[in-house]
Amino acid sequence: MNRFRMTYKFILHFLSATNTRGFGVHSPYLFHFTKFVLNNKGTYYIFSSIEKIRSQLKKDQRKLDITDFGTGLKKQNTVGNIAKKSLKTAKYGQLLFRLSVHFKAQNTLELGTSLGLTTAYLAAPSAFIKCISLEGCQEIADIAIENFKALDIKNAQIVVGDIDLTLPKVLNEFNQLDLIFIDANHKSEAVLSYFEQCMAKVHSDSVMVVDDIYWSADMEKAWKVIKTHPRVMATIDLFQLGIVFFNTDLHKKHYKMRF
Repeated sequence: MNRFRMTYKFILHFLSATNTRGFGVHSPYLFHFTKFVLNNKGTYYIFSSIEKIRSQLKKDQRKLDITDFGTGLKKQNTVGNIAKKSLKTAKYGQLLFRLSVHFKAQNTLELGTSLGLTTAYLAAPSAFIKCISLEGCQEIADIAIENFKALDIKNAQIVVGDIDLTLPKVLNEFNQLDLIFIDANHKSEAVLSYFEQCMAKVHSDSVMVVDDIYWSADMEKAWKVIKTHPRVMATIDLFQLGIVFFNTDLHKKHYKMRF
């Protein structure tokens, strides 16, 4: 990630993201979404529990041997360093929770578990949600499982291994997908492969979230391709992530919003 590029892109986004708090959003469906999901400041009991875990993780000095299937590199890192630098912030985790609630998700797929905090936000709205998360590294997955136990989350399952190999098998376990969060290999080829495979399980009321859409020029390219897909009816660009809608009642339109 090039920090100078990210700063430049964020300034451009901020200046062009005029559709804030629903103003300028002509679709009643997306106006309601913007007002009651994106800008909902309500809290739920699980939020404080998850964020307490985050605080503990940041202080955790256990060393993990990590294999990155995206780059093929092996490296060592501490749990605390991963928690500080790699996890989505509370704001975005809680947005995933609200997405799950709003769309009444029953079948949720996450690509990239990390330490399990976003997984917890995705699974927590209901014990009846089937939430499967794919993670490449066993040692990271083990920490996530510890966190699920601490939060008493029993409906989150982790499948460990190279996502290129595990994704096709996991998709066969779903008749359809209601909510998808893609936060794994940050290369356009991989992201677009994940996207295309998941499309087989998407329906009109599904929602997909793609993380780090400005991570690199390559990721930005993937985001542009996703927006042009014929089944994608609308997108919301929040800079840190992009939200994809497939509702056939929508007219194709793409929004940039401050969040």
